[in-house]
Amino acid sequence: MRIRIFENKSALSEGAAEHAAKTLRQLLGEKNTVRLIAATGASQIEFLEKLTSSKDIDWARVEMFHLDEYVGLPITHPASFRKYLMERLIGKTKMGIYHLLDGESDPEGAVAEVGRELKKSPVDLAFVGIGENGHLAFNDPPADFQTEKPYIVVTLDEACRKQQVGEGWFGTIAEVPVRAISMSVRQILKTDEIIAIVPDARKAQAVAECLAGEVSPLHPASILLTHSNTSMYLDRESSALLSEKTKAGM
Repeated sequence: MRIRIFENKSALSEGAAEHAAKTLRQLLGEKNTVRLIAATGASQIEFLEKLTSSKDIDWARVEMFHLDEYVGLPITHPASFRKYLMERLIGKTKMGIYHLLDGESDPEGAVAEVGRELKKSPVDLAFVGIGENGHLAFNDPPADFQTEKPYIVVTLDEACRKQQVGEGWFGTIAEVPVRAISMSVRQILKTDEIIAIVPDARKAQAVAECLAGEVSPLHPASILLTHSNTSMYLDRESSALLSEKTKAGM
């Protein structure tokens, strides 16, 4: 894993966006269609703003897959990740093909349908984040590191649901759905290249647990340490609890 630490969230987002844009341009020069996994959440907003303003990316040849979504939440809800992606990525880029997870009425059907499309060929690039509880996508601890299913329906733990309230997507924890659709851990690891965007002090404990300890389902994002082509973008605050040895060893 390559760790890149920036002074603040803005510089982190700029650096990650430059990396992502360069990779997309290179891939688009090599193949007809690039397959992309996109994350959502507050930590990704500034990164996506900078990426979508990048020049010379032929988004019409990008096929995007949705990382996760709540069960039972309409696309009109402010917290809907489908809404998020339509407004912050798809609508801005006029992306060619995209597969969104509709968990509102038939989550199992969405899992099967989008999962079939995802398995048709390899995925080139993934953008991911890390939750305050160390989750990767909506794989809360203890995460399932074994399933080969591309998507699974999961139960969200309290820490994850509290994070969504803290980020302002919901008014109270009672409003946060208990279940969600998530891309599985093993499916994420099948991606050729992963870029993790992890800013803010509230992520510092999770970053330290996932990068400085053992790879464990109790710290789901620690699994990224086993991936041969992952870059993690941190800022001064999110990297604050990492030792100098950990920083230097990555």
